[in-house]
Amino acid sequence: MHTPSPFTSTDETVRIRPCERGDILEVLRIEQRVFKEPWPYEAFDQCLEQSGFLVAVRDRGAVGYIIIDVMSNQTRNIGHIKDIAVDPAFHRQGIGRRLLLQAIQYGKVNGADVIKLEVRASNDPAISLYVSHGFKFRRRVPRYYADGEDALVLDMKIDN
Repeated sequence: MHTPSPFTSTDETVRIRPCERGDILEVLRIEQRVFKEPWPYEAFDQCLEQSGFLVAVRDRGAVGYIIIDVMSNQTRNIGHIKDIAVDPAFHRQGIGRRLLLQAIQYGKVNGADVIKLEVRASNDPAISLYVSHGFKFRRRVPRYYADGEDALVLDMKIDN
């Protein structure tokens, strides 16, 4: 009998599960559709070793993904959402929200005291999603992106 991973979520049409090597090309295509400065294939390949690389799948094809890791520093464990994207054809269907919730759960299970992320200052839909799930603005990083746009750093405290 197959026991689902605690980081697997399903509904009638979209399933969230750990990313597999066979998903990377679809993940890369989504990345290229969504971002001005997409990550290269090799970056996703390296992230496969992380159990916090989750993919949303519909009809056996990837429609979104999220990558989170948890690292320790001297005083706390920090979860970092490195990347999240949903194929534009599947926007406004709650997939990004579900991926975010799974990443928050991953952070909790892996002992994160806080989860942080960076987002383009102009990405109002993403900022609204993060704020609605408890993320708070911490600081602006000028010219964070190669095109000169600022990033906003948001984080949320985790109650373990």
